[in-house]
Amino acid sequence: MPYGPGGEVLAHGVGARHDLPIPAFYAFAGAFAALFVSFLGLAVLWAESRFRGREAGRALPYGVQRAADARGTRLTLRALGLLAGGFTLAAALFGPDDPDRNPAATFVYVLFWVGLVPASLLFGPVWRQVNPLRPIHLALARVTGRRADREPPRWLGYWPAALGLLAFTWLELVAPEPAASASILIWFGGYAVLHLAGALAYGPRWFDRCDAFEVYSALIGRLSPLGRRSDGRLVVRNPFDGLDSVAPAPGLVATVCVMLATTAYDGFSDAPAWVNTLQTAAIGPVATGTLGLLAAVAGVSLLYGLCIGAAGLIGGRGGNLAGFAHSLVPIAVGYLVAHYFSLLVIEGQRAFILASDPFGTGLDLFGTAGLTVDEAAVSPGVIATVQVVAIVAGHVLGVVAAHDRSVRLFPAAKAVAGQIPLFVLMVCYTLGGLTLLLAA
Repeated sequence: MPYGPGGEVLAHGVGARHDLPIPAFYAFAGAFAALFVSFLGLAVLWAESRFRGREAGRALPYGVQRAADARGTRLTLRALGLLAGGFTLAAALFGPDDPDRNPAATFVYVLFWVGLVPASLLFGPVWRQVNPLRPIHLALARVTGRRADREPPRWLGYWPAALGLLAFTWLELVAPEPAASASILIWFGGYAVLHLAGALAYGPRWFDRCDAFEVYSALIGRLSPLGRRSDGRLVVRNPFDGLDSVAPAPGLVATVCVMLATTAYDGFSDAPAWVNTLQTAAIGPVATGTLGLLAAVAGVSLLYGLCIGAAGLIGGRGGNLAGFAHSLVPIAVGYLVAHYFSLLVIEGQRAFILASDPFGTGLDLFGTAGLTVDEAAVSPGVIATVQVVAIVAGHVLGVVAAHDRSVRLFPAAKAVAGQIPLFVLMVCYTLGGLTLLLAA
C-alpha cells in the first residue's frame, strides 16, 4: 500500500481523490427513489425488448466512414500510441526517480487509466486504435515469420483480461511503491512480454479479448453514441444498443465484477478504519491490502451470482450469469466517474506540468515554469454533484438494460417477478457505492 510523505496511506498510484461530504439522507433517498420509480415505470410500460444490439444505428456519411477507416488514419493513431508509450517509457527509464518530478506515474495512473474512461465513452474502443503493442506485434511477426491469425481458445474468453485488470489495480492500490519507475517498468514489461507472446501464437485477435486495457476500453465504449453495425458501417446509435451488443463469453462476468469491485475497494481503502487496519495488521499492509482487494472481488461476484441465480429460478430460465453481465457495465462506469473525476481534473494538470521537463534537466517544453496545480479548478458543488449523479445514473441505466434483457429471456408472465432479484442487486450496489463515497 503506497504511503505519503507524512506516513498517510494513499489509495492511488499518484495523488488522491478530492472528494467532499454529501448530505447522506438526500443522496440515499434520491438514489432509492430513482431506482424504484425506474423499476415501476419499466414494469408497467416496457413489455417487449427494444434494443437491437449490433443491428441498430444510423449510418454516418460515407465520407466520414472512409476517413475513419483510411490507412493514414490508422497509421497516425498507431504512431500516436507508440509516441505516447515511448515518451512514458523514456521518462520512467531516464527521468528522476521521484514521482513528484517524473511524469511517468501520472501519465499511467491519470491520463491513461482514468482518461480512458471519458475517451471511450465519447469515441468507443479507442485503445484498440492506439495500443502500442499492436504495431510492435506486427513488426515482430514480420521478423519472426509468425503471422498467425486465429481465435484464441473459446474457454479462455475474457479471463486474461479479468486477471490483467486485477493485477493492474493491485499495482495501483496495494503495491508498496506504485509510482516508482521500477514498479511501472517491471509491471508493464512483464505485461508486454505476456501479450506479445500470446499475439505471436494466435495473431492480433488475441488483443480483442485478452488485453485488459482493450477489453476495459471496449466495454466502456459500448456506451458511446458512436459504434459499428454488424455490416461494419460507422453509426450513431442509442448507447443501450451498444450495451446490448455485449456478447456473453467465458470470463465476461469476472471482468465486469473486477471493474466494479476494484473501484469499490478504492473507495473503501480511504476509510479510516481500513487505513488503521493496514497500518497495524500483523501480516503487513501489502498482504492485508491484497486480501482486502480479493475479498471485494469475491463479494461483488457472489452477490451478483446469488441475485442472478434467484432471478433465473423465478423467471424459469435458470441462472444465466453472462446474460445480464452487460447491465453491470454502466454501474462500473458510474463508479469510475464518481471516484476518479476529481483525480483527473486535478492531477491532469500535474501531468502537463511534469511533461514539460520529463527528464528533470530543466527543460520547459510547454512554458509551464512557475505553474502550480490549481486544486480549486472545480468547485466542491460540482464534484459532489458529479459523484452522486454518476452513481445513481449508472444504476438506473443498469436497471433499464437488465429489464430489457429480462423481457427477452423470461416468459412474459414471469418477466417482472424475475427482475426483483436484479432490482435488489442494483439497490445493494447503489447503497454500497454511496456509502463508500460518503465514508471516504
